[in-house]
Amino acid sequence: MSWEVVKIIDRKKAWKEIRSWLLAVGFVLLLRGFIVQTFHVPTGSMKNTILIGDFLIINRLKYGLKLPFTDRYLLRIAKPKRGDIIVFRFPVQERNIIRNTNLVKRCVAVEGDTVYIKHKQLYINGKAEEADYIPFRDAKEYGPLDIDNETFQRLWHNRKLRRYPYVRDNFGPVVVPENFVMALGDNRDNSDDSRFWGPVPINLISGTPIFVYWSWRVDISLRSLFRKIRWERIGKTFPQIKE
Repeated sequence: MSWEVVKIIDRKKAWKEIRSWLLAVGFVLLLRGFIVQTFHVPTGSMKNTILIGDFLIINRLKYGLKLPFTDRYLLRIAKPKRGDIIVFRFPVQERNIIRNTNLVKRCVAVEGDTVYIKHKQLYINGKAEEADYIPFRDAKEYGPLDIDNETFQRLWHNRKLRRYPYVRDNFGPVVVPENFVMALGDNRDNSDDSRFWGPVPINLISGTPIFVYWSWRVDISLRSLFRKIRWERIGKTFPQIKE
């Protein structure tokens, strides 16, 4: 067999190998861009529903088909509903926040809803929230902020309540604007959420978690790997809450 023939065969093998890798990378990018993504939970704002150290698979098709790596919808399927757990890009750009930081919270109100919190109790359109997913509440109570409703709405919509911890336990009333939702952590007394930095634009929502594919405790060393892994949480799903 001549060297020329060997070179041709080697080139064909190399191209076949490269093509296989390109197809694999393309499939992963397609999957990541349109269908699913992964999310690591760094805080306890959704405790006990979602824990620090949970790794989630996110359904990116829940609300529609987005142009990959953008916030533009190619096809809208549905809008978030009250009770949905949502993953979204943080709507405020701050110096200490990495650009494109994703958060996970619960959608408690949708466009047109009137929201207020009184003595830690959440009310949507005048109806008290009944939820069994909220853990023990802090006995300390903040607020209320002594301003009129119109000013409160404006400050909230313009994301100007970051400096006021008083709105944690006594908030509003506000009306959620069109194409926005209000997102709160289930761990209400330990959550930085829409009470402080305003409503979430729907186009920033990337999807909703399907299940926990991995979970470990952050307070245990890797040297105790078996104890570190939360075996009981792997495969945990997040059932839809009916309104």
